[in-house]
Amino acid sequence: MGFVVNRVVMTSIIVLTAFAAARVEAADIEAASAVDAVTVYPDGASVTRVVTVELPAGDTTLVLKDFPLKLDPSSLRVEGEANAGLTIGAIDTRSPRAAPPVNLPELDKRIETLKDERADLDGAIAAATARRKFAERFAETSPAGIGEKGEARPLADWRAAFAAVADEVAAANAAIREAQRRQRDIDREIARLEQDRATRPPSKLEVKIGLAANAPAKAMLHVTYTVPAARWTALYDARLDTGAKDRKPALELVRRAEITQATGEDWPDVALSVSTVRTALGGKAPELNPLVVQYPLVAQAAAPSSVPAGARSLQPHVAKEQSLFADQAVEKKAVAEVSGFQVVFRIPGRVSVGASEGAKSVYISDATISPDLVVRSVPVIDPTAFLEASFIQGEDAPLLPGRISIYRDGVFVGRGQMAAAGKEEKVRLGFGADDKVKIVRSVVKRNEGSTGLIVTTSKTDERAFKTAIRNGHDFPIRVAVEDQLPVSENDDIQVEMLPATTPPTTTNVRDKRGVLEWAVEVTPGDAKEIAFAWRVRWPKDKGVVMVPAG
Repeated sequence: MGFVVNRVVMTSIIVLTAFAAARVEAADIEAASAVDAVTVYPDGASVTRVVTVELPAGDTTLVLKDFPLKLDPSSLRVEGEANAGLTIGAIDTRSPRAAPPVNLPELDKRIETLKDERADLDGAIAAATARRKFAERFAETSPAGIGEKGEARPLADWRAAFAAVADEVAAANAAIREAQRRQRDIDREIARLEQDRATRPPSKLEVKIGLAANAPAKAMLHVTYTVPAARWTALYDARLDTGAKDRKPALELVRRAEITQATGEDWPDVALSVSTVRTALGGKAPELNPLVVQYPLVAQAAAPSSVPAGARSLQPHVAKEQSLFADQAVEKKAVAEVSGFQVVFRIPGRVSVGASEGAKSVYISDATISPDLVVRSVPVIDPTAFLEASFIQGEDAPLLPGRISIYRDGVFVGRGQMAAAGKEEKVRLGFGADDKVKIVRSVVKRNEGSTGLIVTTSKTDERAFKTAIRNGHDFPIRVAVEDQLPVSENDDIQVEMLPATTPPTTTNVRDKRGVLEWAVEVTPGDAKEIAFAWRVRWPKDKGVVMVPAG
């Protein structure tokens, strides 16, 4: 840096009041800052600017006029280092006053000249219009003959007269069009100049930092602050090689971070990091108030949309999705710094992210995984067989929720959503339809009736199904078929799975009541069948319906 650092001073003193009108004794030094490092969060960003300045001995006020208006003044922090004793004092922020342009007389004079020129063009248009009208009136009122005594003249004379009238009208029209084009140019120029002369609101925030040096010193300051209107989301590419007889399947999982920012400042050539910390959530969990059970109050007339004060809405909160863009940055592998409560991915090298330029995708990392493949189908809804790859998340950095692009054997097959997964959790990814596996579910029996030895005491609904699986691949494959057993939430309604059922491999799949799974190995060209039967019994004087659980 050209000097020896012998002291580091840090401060968190923040002054949030406006500047006082009275001047202090410290001298003002204006300096420029540059964005050096940015950490982007899912709901904001932390920006560090660097300022290098030569300081005189004594008190100095450093004036920086290039900070974004959207920064949070309470987040301003300054760290400094210098080759002499340096103390950092108060930090003040304010928006600079809007001021008219310094060349206002010149702008006014130029606007006046243009308006005069436009008025002259109005006169030229009027003259050309009169000239055209005269030629048109001459053509309409010309006598039958054009000789001195009204006698007919040769045809050539008539043609010369017609040509003269046409030339006059054409010349007048051309003059009018040219004058009107010039007036449009003048109007645009006047509008631009009027905009230039208008008093514009400030586009930057002014920051003042109080400094005190024991001796003349060269100092480097790092000013850090947070800004909203910035975010990053996780993106993934999943590329599956389904393998062959002599090659095991492999899954390449690529992590990316998609960054968008509209902070009012560009981030050119910065050290970029993305963090999993969600700053907008605050520091602690929300507090609950007592939940009171009471008899309902007498309803009063109210608008349909009214809600009692203090009532808690039972409607789920749905967050608005922000549109994402597709611009891609240079891919560089990031370094993950994993702590007990967060993960920070530091992108090597320098990256530029412009304000309001759409999204930029940066490469974080990739991993090659040996997945377990299974063909999964839910024929009660859709007989299509879908290829699924699953694996255990083994990295310390968790997989965050985000969009995922799916590729199977080098072919793009669709997009999906990656669910959040921590270390040692199972991840399941779908890779599209497998048309070589055929699955057909058919109804074998459906019987609704009554039961009882002498007197009918209950009603029953008994059903049986058969699911046929055929493997059209030239290699064995594992197939998982899901179906559902009705679930009763009433003691009077009894549900039983009948003995004819092929024993399921898993019950209550993914903690969903009544969801069953049969996992079978099917060899090439082979076919297998799964039997499934159940019975529902309920009192004869009641009716039942089967509805999907919410």
